[in-house]
Amino acid sequence: MPRINPRYYPILLIALGAFFFFPFLGRVHLFDWDEINFAESAREMLVSGNYARVQINFQPFWQKPPLFFWLQALAMHVFGVDEYAARFPNAVMGVLTLLVLYGVGRRLHDARFGLLWALGYLGSITPHFYFKTAIIDPTFNFFIFVGVWFLYKASAEKRQNNTPPLPDREGLKVAQVKASPYRGGVGVGYTALAGLFLGLAVLTKGPVGALLPGLMLGVLWAVGGFKPLLSWKALGLMLAVGLLVTTAWFGLEVAQNGPWFLVEFIKYQIVLFTTPDAGHEQPFYYHFLVVLLGAFPMSVLAIRYLTRLRNTGADAPFMPWMVALFWVVMIVFSIVRTKIVHYSSMAWFPVSYLAAYHLYALATGRVRWPRGLSAGLLVLGILLGIILTAAPIVGMHKDVLIPYIKDPFAVANLQAQVSWGGWEWLIGGGWMVALVGCVLQLRRHTYPAAVGLFGSTALMLFFFASNVVPNVEQIVQGTVIEFYQSKQGQDVYVEPIGYKSYAQFFYFEKKPPINPRTADEEFLLNGPVDKPTFLIAKITNADRYRQNPNLEVVKEENGFVFFKRK
Repeated sequence: MPRINPRYYPILLIALGAFFFFPFLGRVHLFDWDEINFAESAREMLVSGNYARVQINFQPFWQKPPLFFWLQALAMHVFGVDEYAARFPNAVMGVLTLLVLYGVGRRLHDARFGLLWALGYLGSITPHFYFKTAIIDPTFNFFIFVGVWFLYKASAEKRQNNTPPLPDREGLKVAQVKASPYRGGVGVGYTALAGLFLGLAVLTKGPVGALLPGLMLGVLWAVGGFKPLLSWKALGLMLAVGLLVTTAWFGLEVAQNGPWFLVEFIKYQIVLFTTPDAGHEQPFYYHFLVVLLGAFPMSVLAIRYLTRLRNTGADAPFMPWMVALFWVVMIVFSIVRTKIVHYSSMAWFPVSYLAAYHLYALATGRVRWPRGLSAGLLVLGILLGIILTAAPIVGMHKDVLIPYIKDPFAVANLQAQVSWGGWEWLIGGGWMVALVGCVLQLRRHTYPAAVGLFGSTALMLFFFASNVVPNVEQIVQGTVIEFYQSKQGQDVYVEPIGYKSYAQFFYFEKKPPINPRTADEEFLLNGPVDKPTFLIAKITNADRYRQNPNLEVVKEENGFVFFKRK
């Protein structure tokens, strides 16, 4: 561990967050669907001046509440409507997350633990990468975690205040802990803060922001023999504050426009839970693989403690809370029919705590080095390193791979002209070398080796995201996005046909008034269009459109066929 005075750890984390999260946010187009979807809702707030209602294509969009879009819209006011602004809020949340993890870890254990925890989050693959995206979940997860922390503080304070006083040597009773500083009940201040942050989580992504902490409390209550974790007064205050926060938007929406929007929002949440979205149905174990591979290396380090709901010892009272939260997240989103990588991203917080605790316990001699830990880190790390090394090599030598690919759309994508420097494979290759060296030193020099492991992973992600990901994006969607951009400012219709996309809204910079008939493919193909109309299909379903006498092919490029109405 670097010899830095702990008082400077927060400054160090701010500097690391600023270095890793903010540069090159605008280098890559937003990815379809989610990144473009969310950024488009923020853009439409600016264009329409309506910040009270979430919209897509200037029509009500009931899938998400508005808080994250407000943050994006604020960034767009400052930086302009572009990729950098859309991703900026999560970069800020990345820095705040590092500071919060350090602060919580320091209060639970010490400054060194807090630094390990923050560096573990910074130096794991998907937790790091998502702070450089325009996806809602990093902000959503931050609010949930802070809310859970304040719930834990309220519960711990209740438990301490219920502990009987101890007699001193002279037979006098002395308080074992300080009384609650909050007038009116134990932990009232903490539960109010929990309600605030969980309310913000609900305003960010919906009722799952309250569901996950609620189920976690239920698990802890059951495991603890059904002993109350919080007083009824504290619970009531938390609910009241949470409802007050969420009513700031949900209530205003109902008051202004009636219950329709809220009803549709609730219906969508139910459909999302019970019905697989197209292309997103995966096996039950999907999220376990996603967390194991995506949250590497902290995922492997956390395995030892994933079942420690009981008997965690006095030095780890927060562990049951993190274990319960982990299993709630994993089980809930394994049951949900629609499965996407970031749905289980809330599990990264408990995984990061358990990984940091494992390293801390090893370094301080609390536990012995477990059999298989080095092997697990090496096997999984080398596997991921091979994939990261191979990605640019495949891009540079795609002609060798193409004969073995059966998907014609993927084959056509690979025809995209991208520029490789020839050195990009060194990003993954160099990381593999660093990973092996750090893992082999973990047992004897735990702190410096852990810093090296997390630091090398963060550096790998920094260079991979800024040098490899732009080429990957250009291959999979660059052609169609550039076409939309070429039509900006023109009085035309530009729409995809045969597949769902949000790119036409953001990159064409669509403006109201909107012709509602353009949502109807039949109108676009055969109806009386009143403007020049350009339609984009994927090569896999383009043949049926080629036969339409109303369409002519403008061009065919990299897996997309561009038509124009005659």
